[in-house]
Amino acid sequence: MKRAGTLRQVSDFSDFSRGHWLQELLCRGEEPSHVQSSPDGQHLLVLQKSRPPPQPRVVAFQRHGIGGADLERNWQPPQPALVGLLFLQNPVTLGAWVLAVVWEHGRTEVWHFVLAVGWQLLQTVELCQGARARIVSVCSQGASLVWCEERPPLDTNSDMSKCAFRFCICTRALEVGEQGVRLGTLRIVLHNSPEYQVLASPQHVFLVPATTSFATTSKFLLIWHPKKAKLTITAPSAGFIHSKVLRSGSESDFRKLLLGSVGLLSGLAPLDIHTSAVSNGEGLLLVSRKGDVNMMEPDGTQRHIFDLEGGPLAEGSPVQLKTFGSILACVLAGVLYLVDQNSGRLIEKKILSMKEVHFLESLGEEDSIQLLTQTGIYSFSFSKPEDSSRPEPCLVEMVFEEACRYYQRRSLSSSKLTVEKLKKGGVFQAPVALTAILQHSLHQKPARGLQDTYTKLLSTMSLELQSYTSLELLKTCVVCAPESEVESYCEELVEQEVSRVLCSDMDKDNLAYLNSVFASFPKAAWKATRSCLQLQQNGDGLLVARATPEVWKKVLGGPQQEEVGQNGVVPLFELICASFLRFKPKWLPSFVELTQQYVSVSWAYSSKEGPEGRVPLYKRALGVLARKNKRSVADDEMELELLLCSKRPKAVLQALHLLIRLKQWQRVVEVAEKFSKLSPLLNKEIFTTLLAEFAQHRELDPYLDTLWQLCPTELTTSDILAVVLKHLPDSQGDPAPFSSKGNQLTVGLLKPLLQRVMQRPCIQDEMYSDALQSPTFPPPAPPREHKVPSKVAADDAPQPPVARTSSPSTLAQDDTA
Repeated sequence: MKRAGTLRQVSDFSDFSRGHWLQELLCRGEEPSHVQSSPDGQHLLVLQKSRPPPQPRVVAFQRHGIGGADLERNWQPPQPALVGLLFLQNPVTLGAWVLAVVWEHGRTEVWHFVLAVGWQLLQTVELCQGARARIVSVCSQGASLVWCEERPPLDTNSDMSKCAFRFCICTRALEVGEQGVRLGTLRIVLHNSPEYQVLASPQHVFLVPATTSFATTSKFLLIWHPKKAKLTITAPSAGFIHSKVLRSGSESDFRKLLLGSVGLLSGLAPLDIHTSAVSNGEGLLLVSRKGDVNMMEPDGTQRHIFDLEGGPLAEGSPVQLKTFGSILACVLAGVLYLVDQNSGRLIEKKILSMKEVHFLESLGEEDSIQLLTQTGIYSFSFSKPEDSSRPEPCLVEMVFEEACRYYQRRSLSSSKLTVEKLKKGGVFQAPVALTAILQHSLHQKPARGLQDTYTKLLSTMSLELQSYTSLELLKTCVVCAPESEVESYCEELVEQEVSRVLCSDMDKDNLAYLNSVFASFPKAAWKATRSCLQLQQNGDGLLVARATPEVWKKVLGGPQQEEVGQNGVVPLFELICASFLRFKPKWLPSFVELTQQYVSVSWAYSSKEGPEGRVPLYKRALGVLARKNKRSVADDEMELELLLCSKRPKAVLQALHLLIRLKQWQRVVEVAEKFSKLSPLLNKEIFTTLLAEFAQHRELDPYLDTLWQLCPTELTTSDILAVVLKHLPDSQGDPAPFSSKGNQLTVGLLKPLLQRVMQRPCIQDEMYSDALQSPTFPPPAPPREHKVPSKVAADDAPQPPVARTSSPSTLAQDDTA
């Protein structure tokens, strides 16, 4: 963590040749239009254009008493104006450089400085090949010059719209050797383009529109990649748009470059650029008229850094930008802003006593900023805080901001909780404890300075803190890694980020963050998903997942589509399904089947809490499939697999109808045979569907033996004939008893099914079969026991027979017995 030191003076111009004249020039108000220091910091170039004396001039001031001839060049209008002062590397001598003074008509003077001799003119060369050509902007990249050249049309009465595309982007190597200066072959990067300001980083060249008179061309920037021979179209309002490799001269035409993107470009917002400058890395700094400072990366992406204070910027108010290591220095209206480029945090804001200052190069000192003022050269030096026991302010603020959001979500009060209230209240001890723990662990302090409760908590959090430290180290590696290693670092970083989010609460913010990660790093996010869910194939070729129940609940139970809104954010399950479709589509049905198995174990059937209580998982996967731009045969097959893997009756019937529509009769029978076993009701629906198809055409005739075996037991011959008669095709076209096409249903085709049904035992017979198969019917009556009463002796005497009549009901009972 860096903090700014005090402003100190490092030079009062006494160490410069003619320093008193420079100081006098600055003090009497003759501010230079352009100030530039040499790569070694020993020379200061001052360009004056509009201030007195009347003649514009360039003056080089030597530092540290270096002797020799001075450099001073002036010109008198209408002599062509000077358009650039450029320092180029000398490939012959390591660390050596030459100065190129480029004039508007293409003439270039190449100077170099020799100790004890001074400035010497090596050679004067002509960059342009046409006499009417005019350079409007120029920059240097290594040992080459890149410029925007105007080539006026021969016809002075040409259309103004055609005249606007009279510029071209050119490049030419400028080699300095022992034999003098040699110009390389002229190469035109872009033909028939509008006017651009060219700005070069070490590896790329940015083309910024110089005028806003044409609506379409003033909505985007161009980035030229010399090593890849590629041009990238990008816009701050839309990001990366298009990229094209320039394989031939015909492909470098500006209009052909835009041919495939005109519709998209027409809908973009116009560029809002007040000031632009190249950073010390590879990016382009852009300041909008609103005061927003953004960084445009070479790949076309843009990130926000900082917002300048003071509201909208006036058209003529100068903004100076300069990067020193990871620090962005910005001067606006006499105020110096020092901002951390990586985090966007304002390190220091300092009001200067003078309004106009100029940044100078700090040779080999990334931790210092040098400013040229009227009274001398001043420097800001950065150092690490002496009290390293204090935690990083940025990290402490993050802890309290996260705690503030956490408590606000769980608070029943309507009052808004702020970070200031959280710090001063003393009620919530968790952020205070975490800050103290971070203070000791991240700075590797001994734990004896912590409270006892904090010490126990530190031992519990040790693994999480190690993960956090390794993650921050990995982020540093991504920033500092060469281009060839960035992809591997990004994959590891994305995997850790996805794993971290899956271990935290899956709220709307985390879900939106995961959406951006999957969109920016699709391949790395896919690998991270496989790793977090532990997806792999077993020995039988089946997909298995060994994810923990907590991870599954994050995947399936997070915010749903109706909760996240229509802002482009999709639930995590849909994100993962989209990754399957892109990188491993064959695994998607198996993945949906795995999720359904987990749901059936973790949630009760049709529970409102579980995902199946809302939209079934197979329908959510089908929704992802439906959002594909182009439909193919493989997508139809994928739809079938997703429907069948759900094993839901409606889905199975939908798949069956889809197969019938595609006329894949072999698969129709296979699906019917497989899924008829799931339930009797589904069996009846499948058989009725196929019987209706059988009545209409003869495509199922080769499979009738298999089809008749699927006939449900509860169907009678009357039911079968009713279905057949209902679905018979119309016979209006052929009144003959036999169709000429040979596709008419005959009794002979239906006879095996009817016989099969007629030969089945009746259901009622099956119900009573057990009783009918008993050895005796009806069963024998149990033996009766007769008891004789002893109290009536007369009963023992024989009685005379008595005749009695029997009623019909009694007779019936006897018959029944």
